[in-house]
Amino acid sequence: MDFDLIIVGAGLAGASLAAALRSSRLKIAVIESRPPALCPGWDSRIYAISPTNADFLSEIGAWQHLDTRRLTPVYDMQIRGDAGGELSFSAYDCGLRELAWIVESGLMQRELWETIKRQHNLTLICPASPSAIDVTDDAATLTLDDGRTLTARLVVAADGARSWVREQVGIEAKTTPYEEKGVVANFRCEKPHRNTAYQWFRPDGILAYLPLPDQMISIVWSTPDAHADELVSLGADALCDRVAEAAGHQVGALELVTEAAAFPLRLMRVSNPTAPRIALIGDAAHAIHPLSGHGINLGYQDAKVLAGLLADLPAWRDPGEAAILGAYARARAEETTLLQSTTHALNRLFKPDNSLLSGIRNLGLNLTNRLPVIRNSLVRYAVSGHF
Repeated sequence: MDFDLIIVGAGLAGASLAAALRSSRLKIAVIESRPPALCPGWDSRIYAISPTNADFLSEIGAWQHLDTRRLTPVYDMQIRGDAGGELSFSAYDCGLRELAWIVESGLMQRELWETIKRQHNLTLICPASPSAIDVTDDAATLTLDDGRTLTARLVVAADGARSWVREQVGIEAKTTPYEEKGVVANFRCEKPHRNTAYQWFRPDGILAYLPLPDQMISIVWSTPDAHADELVSLGADALCDRVAEAAGHQVGALELVTEAAAFPLRLMRVSNPTAPRIALIGDAAHAIHPLSGHGINLGYQDAKVLAGLLADLPAWRDPGEAAILGAYARARAEETTLLQSTTHALNRLFKPDNSLLSGIRNLGLNLTNRLPVIRNSLVRYAVSGHF
């Protein structure tokens, strides 16, 4: 089977790229090992989606079909250091409607899946996994595990942090483990959160409260492995007490809604997000610490930029040509490098055992809080990707 574009992986980044190309003349194949599972109740995997990426999801026909009862706008954010440092952000002060939207991963995944299933220029091949790839000057050929072969002029790897495509084509990825896990869970809270996100830089890690509908919150507690394992092993009541106490009972007592889970944290940089006939997007191209909440936002911007380069190509242009791949790599270099470097530096600065820097980091929070121009510039970058 011959295609212009093969996308390996129909996660959030891969499916959004496919949907963004629905009006193009490209013939697209998407390969996925399994359809998204239906999560009963609330999904503990929560993302803070920037307004820019909410607009992108709207442009590709997904955002407006999400269940509005499960979306929460963030109007304010409060950050607290471990020694008196404070930093606050307000959408109103920055002239914005909201700072971010809190959305369940599964909610977005299922809607994007349904969107691409209806796409006229797309063949969805599921369940299937690639078993071999051969790249020549003119095309890339994928062999699937059932023996079928697919040929395309461009293959996009959207197959996650352990990308099979990336490894097969020899793109180097340097991984730096943080020796931390992100503990996630959802809670019902005693007091209203007032659409405010909170983040505490604590001696035992970084704790974030993200607002959910119906007076609920989702947490991400980035903490050393041993402490993360301890938190996950706690009973429901003990976990609620521990999380509420760590936040100074900011929203009162907590009631567990979803079981706690933990996932390892690491920084992952690639030598180049492209190779001949290959482009990487999403977690296949980068991994960052979750303290900034920008992981999937980077992935959506990868998809938006690459789709912009491919969507209006004349019939005589090759979507896998070096000029297009080079333009994509250059366009994504600044934001990816800046956010990876910034989140990595902040993680090191606020590392639990880095007590010597406590005064400096808390002074930095307070100083930034007293300089509205700098503070609002940071918000505008987080929202739009530029100052």
